[in-house]
Amino acid sequence: MNLPNTLTLGRIFLVPLLVVVLLTSFDGKSVLGVSNEMLGAAIFALASITDWLDGYLARRRGQVTGLGEWMDPLADKLLITAALISLVQLGRAPAWMVAVILGREFAVTVMRSFIYARGLSLPASMIGKIKMVAQVVAILALILGPGHIEAFYVLGHIALWIATLAALVSAVDYTRRFNAALGRRPVPRDERSSAERRTPAAPARGRISA
Repeated sequence: MNLPNTLTLGRIFLVPLLVVVLLTSFDGKSVLGVSNEMLGAAIFALASITDWLDGYLARRRGQVTGLGEWMDPLADKLLITAALISLVQLGRAPAWMVAVILGREFAVTVMRSFIYARGLSLPASMIGKIKMVAQVVAILALILGPGHIEAFYVLGHIALWIATLAALVSAVDYTRRFNAALGRRPVPRDERSSAERRTPAAPARGRISA
């Protein structure tokens, strides 16, 4: 449990807190004078920052581990899933768009897990990173929009459309690369261990989840 992995674990613990803040009706609609929306946006923004920070520290300090490569995308999926389902419950995001995005997330997670078990990897593509950025913008804007800045609500829906389209395109791309990886020889566990010892920072890009 190095520092990058600790930050990833902290992001997982922020997920239930985000759901409680967004979906719980507090007296006066505020917590310590701060509205639910502002507090929820702050929690989501903090979690998103740790997503960038843990990957940066893992690369900078050469602390990329198998646990981190597995836990980092899981934390991202939990955070995005919780935020989008909360927005559907609040009536701020169309359920069908969220279903498309989350369906893609779980499908890619299954493909990555299967390939990782064979000693290979499916690194994030550029379209996947675009989807991730669009998701973050959409969630923040849709949380803050109603009751704060109405223009954010419009921006949030535009970003959500971009994320949905990017999810579909990247799903096709991941499926193509998954099929190609299935034709490669699995890497035996002893070879994986020796390779990781020789080049500990080589798979750093794998922490970037999209």
